[in-house]
Amino acid sequence: MSEIYQVGSVVKGKVTGIQPYGAFVALDESTQGLVHISEVTHGFVKDVNEHLKVGDEVNVKVLSIDEAAGKIGLSIRATEEAPEKPVAAKTAKPKKRQATVKAESYNTEAPQGFNTLKEKLEGWIEQSNREDLIKK
Repeated sequence: MSEIYQVGSVVKGKVTGIQPYGAFVALDESTQGLVHISEVTHGFVKDVNEHLKVGDEVNVKVLSIDEAAGKIGLSIRATEEAPEKPVAAKTAKPKKRQATVKAESYNTEAPQGFNTLKEKLEGWIEQSNREDLIKK
């Protein structure tokens, strides 16, 4: 396998199968590799079927070769130029957010059912100083 294909080389292949996780591409009659869904194109790919069809001829770059497992990792994305990121218009002004204030009523009475951390801490300190609780 590695005698014919080298990591980093770009070869032409034919899509032979599509799965939710990627597409299988035949490089020749006896060699097939996988283009993972993340390597189909630049940007997010939700469904491989939106970008590829069985029988499509594609250029792929060999990313990895696992001789022991007989697997070849391929990328279509690596053979294409990355699209330029759109530049934000300099005249566009950021939208101002309106502040919303929610009226809430607060209970100023002592909390019921739970002690505050300060009260618990005082209790823990008292317990740590008690001789009858110290293990010997």
